[in-house]
Amino acid sequence: MKYYKGMDISTIKEVESLGGKFYDRGVEKDVFEILRSYGTNAVRLRLWNDPYAEDGTPYGAGTNDLKTDIELAKRAKAHDMEVLLDFHYSDFWADPGKQQVPKAWRGMDVDELTEAVYTFTRETLLAMKEADVLPELVQVGNELSNGTLWPLGKLAECGNYDNLARFIRAGIKAVRSVDAAMPIMLHLDNGGNNALYRDWFDHYLERGEDDFQIIGLSYYPFWHGTLDDLQSNMNDLAKRYGKDLVVAEVSMGFSMEDYGKYEKLPPEKRKGYATKPELVAKVPFPMTKEGQADFMRALLAVIDQVPDGKGKGFFYWEPAWIPVPGSGWANEDALRFIGEQGPCGNEWANQALFDYEGNALPALEIIRDHKS
Repeated sequence: MKYYKGMDISTIKEVESLGGKFYDRGVEKDVFEILRSYGTNAVRLRLWNDPYAEDGTPYGAGTNDLKTDIELAKRAKAHDMEVLLDFHYSDFWADPGKQQVPKAWRGMDVDELTEAVYTFTRETLLAMKEADVLPELVQVGNELSNGTLWPLGKLAECGNYDNLARFIRAGIKAVRSVDAAMPIMLHLDNGGNNALYRDWFDHYLERGEDDFQIIGLSYYPFWHGTLDDLQSNMNDLAKRYGKDLVVAEVSMGFSMEDYGKYEKLPPEKRKGYATKPELVAKVPFPMTKEGQADFMRALLAVIDQVPDGKGKGFFYWEPAWIPVPGSGWANEDALRFIGEQGPCGNEWANQALFDYEGNALPALEIIRDHKS
C-alpha cells in the first residue's frame, strides 16, 4: 500500500459556498491545487446517510450526503488524489460519544440493520462507480471504539461485539461485492490508548473477522496522550495484528488568537488545550504556526518508525475549515438529531493548515518535504 499524505476536507464545499478563499504565498488558488502542490495525494470524505431535517433543512458541517461526496471526489481525482470514503452509518456525526441510527433505520432489529448496512454500502459504492469516482479506500464505520448503530451495536454498556461484528461484516461484504480488492479500514479514536486497541481488536478478531487491511487511529495531542503513547501503540499493533496503520484523523493548533470568537464557547468550556493546564503539560508544542509545523514533523517521525514499514501515513482532519460566517459544526436541527446542545461555532478554525484568512501555513511545507 502507498504512503498517504491525506486530508479530510469534507466541509470544503460549504466553506467555499459561504465565501471561503485560499491563498498560497499571496496568490488565490483552488484549495485542491494548493494541497496537491504540498504533497497531498489523497482526501478523506465522511458520508452521512441523510443529513437533513424532516423539512429538508441541511444539518450543516458540510452536509456530506452522497451527491456532495461525489462532487468532491471528482475534484480530488481531477487533481490526481485518491479518495478514502468514511461511512458513518448515521445522519450526522458518529464518534465514541454518539452513534445514532439513521432516521430511516429507526426501529429496525439486528437482522434488518445488518441488511440496511449492506444495501446502503453497496448502493453508495455502485453510484460512485457509475460516476467514475469509486474510492480507492473505504472506512467501514467511524471511530468505532464504543461500537456503531446504538443501542444494538453499542459496546460501552452491553459489550455487544456479536452485533457489532455483524454490522461491520455486512459493510465489508458490500464493499467486496463491488470491488473484491478494495483496502478496508477499521477506525478507532484515542490513538495513544493501547489497552483500548488490544481489547477492541482482540474481541473483534475472536469472531473470525479478519477481512480488513488497515487499522485507522485518531490522534489529537490534547486528548489522546503523548506522541510516545501513539508510537508505543502503533508499534504494538503492527507486531500484534500485522495490519497496515494509518493515522486517520490528526490536527494541531496554530493559534489561540480570536479562538473564542469562532468557537463560540465560554473559556471554561473550551476544548482547546491552551485553556486547560492539565492538558498543556502533555503537549510539548505551542499553539503557534511554528509549533504546528514542529508537531507535524514529530508525527511523521512516529509513523516512519513503525516496524516492518506498516506506518502508511495520515489524514489531517479538516485542514481547510477556515472561519466563514454560517459554517459551524451543527445547527439546531442537527443538535436535535444528536441530542446535544450548542452553540455551534467552528471550533476547528485554529487547527486548520490555513490561517483565518485562508493563507497556507508552514506545516504544509513539512508535509511536502517529507520523504516517505
